[in-house]
Amino acid sequence: MRFRRNAPLDTGQVTDLRGRRMSGPGGLAVGGGGLGVVGLIIWLLISVLSSGSGGLGQLAPLDQQQVGQGDTPADISEECRTGEDANQRDDCRIVAVVNSVQKFWDGVFQRSSRQYQYVDTVFFSDQVQTGCGFADAQVGPFYCPEDTQVYIDLGFFDELESRSGVNVSPFVQAYVIAHEYGHHVQGQLGVLDKIRGAQPGPESLGVRSELQADCYAGVWAAHAVETRLVEQLTQADINDGLDAAAAIGDDRIQETTQGQVNPETWTHGSSKQRRLWFSRGYENGKPAACDTFSGSV
Repeated sequence: MRFRRNAPLDTGQVTDLRGRRMSGPGGLAVGGGGLGVVGLIIWLLISVLSSGSGGLGQLAPLDQQQVGQGDTPADISEECRTGEDANQRDDCRIVAVVNSVQKFWDGVFQRSSRQYQYVDTVFFSDQVQTGCGFADAQVGPFYCPEDTQVYIDLGFFDELESRSGVNVSPFVQAYVIAHEYGHHVQGQLGVLDKIRGAQPGPESLGVRSELQADCYAGVWAAHAVETRLVEQLTQADINDGLDAAAAIGDDRIQETTQGQVNPETWTHGSSKQRRLWFSRGYENGKPAACDTFSGSV
């Protein structure tokens, strides 16, 4: 995956909080304990659905504190100017992906006589306060519907590669971001409101939401070059994305960490399901192909 060398980057779509010391109500705990390394993988591509479900919504509220607003720090603005910078640096690459993904969805919404809401991706280090509560880096990338921001500690990619064996290529990074913006699209379409309090399970509303976000990531990938930021996507890139989708399937994670698979506790879908829906989005190239809420998934 490469970006057009002279394509301008809009750093205004990223808020950089890296290096800023945050304070909050202790560490993140889910299910009675810290996430740790296992949780890092399980919560990859997490969707925050509601205050009653098993995500960041369990954390304490922030008293209406706004996160992800204001100017982007000068270092990102100075270092991430063009697609060539995105080809060299991870943070600039994420800026380029965010620009491409949002430009794509803006076009989709316009063609449907709707208005797409541009939102920030927030870079942070170690921990961050969000509209959904206090989070640390072990949560992995996530979307918070309360403040409509995507959050990511870029060190996550190194951790993912070393702990899971996933080849974290530039496209895998893009897939992660595109998935999270898929949840933002769901929020604008009212999908997230309909699945608040969803229970786990292989056919659950939560799993269907995650698979739809995978599918939306595939749809963006099908049109990424058309956004004039991405220069080229190869079949090898898509294969990396499929491998990553499979690696973080609930069944694969459970088998690796627990030695057994329990579909009734699934929150994101199986390896097969995640590959299937990403592929469906990429091959069809249409959001309408991502109806994971009808029939069996």
